Amino acid sequence: MADVLFYHLTESRLEDALPSLLEKCLERNWRVVVQTTSEERRDALDQHLWVYRDESFLPHGTDRTDNANLQPIVLCCNDGNVNTAQVRFLVDGSAPIGLEDYERAVLMFDGHDQQQVESARTHWKNLKGGSHNMTYWQQTPDRGWEKKA
Repeated sequence: MADVLFYHLTESRLEDALPSLLEKCLERNWRVVVQTTSEERRDALDQHLWVYRDESFLPHGTDRTDNANLQPIVLCCNDGNVNTAQVRFLVDGSAPIGLEDYERAVLMFDGHDQQQVESARTHWKNLKGGSHNMTYWQQTPDRGWEKKA
């Protein structure tokens, strides 16, 4: 049974919010998989995570990287778990499949993209009847997070 957290982006883009959440996972010594919807999106996030802040970077690779199984963060566009992650981030409307293998699943969706909002609603309804602990977090004007449900 995974804790499933829905993160509703209302004040920033995924590229702005994701790195700090990934940093928190690494501080807890959690291994992470970030699932995107396409190879192009995976590769764009890969490039972004190397340069998102001048004074630091997030150690990561993609599922096509040599030794991806050794990476603390792996970006992919499928439901694989090559690094035996405890946490799975699902972005851009990626479908939550096989979440029972994780301690935590984080679905991040853009509140300005109606398709992502509808997808998140569908995922919430489908998961609500299961055995997962679910919470909904909405971004605040200062780009923090407030638990709403």
